[in-house]
Amino acid sequence: MSKGICLFLLVAALVGCGAKSAEKRYPMQGDVKAIDPVAKTATIAAGKVGDMDPMTMEYTVKPDAELAKLHVGDHIQATVVMQDERYYVTDVKVLPKQ
Repeated sequence: MSKGICLFLLVAALVGCGAKSAEKRYPMQGDVKAIDPVAKTATIAAGKVGDMDPMTMEYTVKPDAELAKLHVGDHIQATVVMQDERYYVTDVKVLPKQ
Protein backbone atom coordinates (compact mmCIF):
# COMPACT_ATOMS: atom_id res chain seq x y z
CA MET A 1 0.00 0.00 0.00
CA SER A 2 1.41 3.41 -0.88
CA LYS A 3 2.26 6.01 1.76
CA GLY A 4 -0.39 8.34 0.33
CA ILE A 5 -3.16 5.77 0.76
CA CYS A 6 -1.99 4.91 4.29
CA LEU A 7 -1.93 8.60 5.23
CA PHE A 8 -5.43 9.10 3.77
CA LEU A 9 -6.79 6.11 5.72
CA LEU A 10 -5.16 7.34 8.95
CA VAL A 11 -6.60 10.84 8.55
CA ALA A 12 -10.04 9.42 7.69
CA ALA A 13 -9.95 7.21 10.79
CA LEU A 14 -8.92 10.12 13.02
CA VAL A 15 -11.63 12.38 11.61
CA GLY A 16 -14.21 9.63 12.10
CA CYS A 17 -13.15 9.13 15.71
CA GLY A 18 -13.34 12.84 16.41
CA ALA A 19 -16.88 13.10 15.08
CA LYS A 20 -18.39 11.20 18.01
CA SER A 21 -19.05 12.88 21.32
CA ALA A 22 -18.07 11.17 24.53
CA GLU A 23 -20.63 8.81 25.97
CA LYS A 24 -22.10 9.76 29.32
CA ARG A 25 -23.43 7.30 31.90
CA TYR A 26 -26.02 8.10 34.54
CA PRO A 27 -27.46 5.96 37.34
CA MET A 28 -31.21 5.45 37.23
CA GLN A 29 -33.88 3.90 39.41
CA GLY A 30 -37.41 3.35 38.28
CA ASP A 31 -40.41 1.12 37.79
CA VAL A 32 -41.01 -0.94 34.65
CA LYS A 33 -44.42 -0.02 33.19
CA ALA A 34 -44.31 -1.93 29.88
CA ILE A 35 -41.99 -4.12 27.83
CA ASP A 36 -41.83 -4.49 24.05
CA PRO A 37 -39.62 -7.51 23.25
CA VAL A 38 -39.89 -6.94 19.49
CA ALA A 39 -38.64 -3.34 19.70
CA LYS A 40 -36.29 -4.32 22.58
CA THR A 41 -37.60 -1.48 24.74
CA ALA A 42 -39.00 -0.96 28.21
CA THR A 43 -41.17 1.90 29.38
CA ILE A 44 -39.72 3.02 32.71
CA ALA A 45 -41.03 5.58 35.21
CA ALA A 46 -37.67 6.84 36.41
CA GLY A 47 -36.49 9.34 38.96
CA LYS A 48 -34.08 12.10 38.01
CA VAL A 49 -31.51 10.98 35.40
CA GLY A 50 -28.58 13.36 34.98
CA ASP A 51 -30.12 16.81 34.55
CA MET A 52 -33.49 15.43 33.37
CA ASP A 53 -36.45 15.62 35.72
CA PRO A 54 -38.30 12.44 36.72
CA MET A 55 -40.40 11.12 33.84
CA THR A 56 -41.83 8.02 32.23
CA MET A 57 -40.32 7.17 28.87
CA GLU A 58 -39.46 4.30 26.58
CA TYR A 59 -35.83 3.15 26.66
CA THR A 60 -33.99 0.73 24.41
CA VAL A 61 -32.46 -1.97 26.66
CA LYS A 62 -29.08 -3.50 25.69
CA PRO A 63 -28.01 -6.26 25.43
CA ASP A 64 -30.94 -8.65 25.00
CA ALA A 65 -29.98 -10.49 28.22
CA GLU A 66 -30.64 -7.28 30.19
CA LEU A 67 -34.12 -6.93 28.64
CA ALA A 68 -34.88 -10.57 29.48
CA LYS A 69 -34.43 -9.77 33.20
CA LEU A 70 -37.34 -7.32 33.20
CA HIS A 71 -41.01 -7.81 34.03
CA VAL A 72 -43.79 -5.25 34.28
CA GLY A 73 -43.92 -4.01 37.88
CA ASP A 74 -40.21 -4.52 38.61
CA HIS A 75 -38.39 -1.79 40.52
CA ILE A 76 -34.95 -1.50 38.93
CA GLN A 77 -31.59 0.14 39.18
CA ALA A 78 -29.75 0.60 35.88
CA THR A 79 -27.36 2.76 33.89
CA VAL A 80 -28.57 5.12 31.17
CA VAL A 81 -25.93 5.56 28.47
CA MET A 82 -26.20 8.72 26.35
CA GLN A 83 -24.16 9.54 23.27
CA ASP A 84 -25.15 12.31 20.90
CA GLU A 85 -28.94 12.10 20.61
CA ARG A 86 -29.09 8.36 21.36
CA TYR A 87 -29.59 6.68 24.69
CA TYR A 88 -30.14 3.19 26.08
CA VAL A 89 -30.38 1.34 29.38
CA THR A 90 -27.92 -1.33 30.49
CA ASP A 91 -26.50 -2.91 33.69
CA VAL A 92 -30.01 -3.69 34.93
CA LYS A 93 -30.53 -4.90 38.50
CA VAL A 94 -34.02 -5.86 39.64
CA LEU A 95 -34.37 -4.62 43.21
CA PRO A 96 -36.22 -6.59 45.92
CA LYS A 97 -39.84 -5.64 46.42
CA GLN A 98 -40.40 -3.67 49.58
